[in-house]
Amino acid sequence: MSELIVPASEAERIPGGARRRIAMVYAGVLLLLVGLAVVGPILSPFSYDYLDKLAVWSPPGTAGHWLGTDFLGRDVLVRTLVGLRISLAIGVLATVVAVAIGIAWGAVAGYAGGWVDEGMMRIVDGLYSLPFMFLVILLMAALGNSVVLIFLAIGAVEWLTIARIVRAQTLSLREAAFVESARVTGLSPGSIICRHIIPNLLGPVVAYATLTVPSVILSESFLSFLGLGIQEPLASLGTLIARGAQDAEIAPWLLLCPTAVMVVTLLAFTLLGESLRAALDPRER
Repeated sequence: MSELIVPASEAERIPGGARRRIAMVYAGVLLLLVGLAVVGPILSPFSYDYLDKLAVWSPPGTAGHWLGTDFLGRDVLVRTLVGLRISLAIGVLATVVAVAIGIAWGAVAGYAGGWVDEGMMRIVDGLYSLPFMFLVILLMAALGNSVVLIFLAIGAVEWLTIARIVRAQTLSLREAAFVESARVTGLSPGSIICRHIIPNLLGPVVAYATLTVPSVILSESFLSFLGLGIQEPLASLGTLIARGAQDAEIAPWLLLCPTAVMVVTLLAFTLLGESLRAALDPRER
């Protein structure tokens, strides 16, 4: 009797070394974007808030503006790069906040077990049921708009999934031989978590954190689209897209340029995260 053969997915057919090389390609694309965001505005002859009153609504490639200008004569290229810089900064900083909270919460819950684990994870489940984006909007409306408040508010929302991932990894690690040896030597639970548990679960956390950055960028863009994010004269990709949508009929390049940059950025982060997840998964090595 012939065996039923289940075809492998495309990801499973790629050897581990090839997946790592693919991840390096995506990482290179992100490094290029980061380099453009950091260096581009410095090299540009225009500042992000410079008003060229003789070049209002200039199409791309005219009046010395490679990507054209907006309704105030501001250079679209430099504003897009500044917007990319701010969006990346918020995405990375909010992810750092989420990872720090998620690792601490999930590691303690997973290692303690019992009623401590049960209680901490029920809190996570309860927080999952809250309309967090609505709460963030209320927070921004009540306390005002600032870059620091944006990444703190979004980071405080994104830690829930990371906590679950860390808890699951900790549950498997706490029974490992090296953890048992640490207990026998008399190390405290805090020392075991910091010195043995957390270093051995950073692989999956790094992979998921890479996938969290585009989620944060989308959340910030949504807030900015509603007018609750970055305020003029600064700009994020979200504010540029919001303004471009208003002027799309008159100047379509105002919408197309920041949208294209956002799509490439989100795609690179997502594909890098998936490649890292596959490369760091011991079952697929």
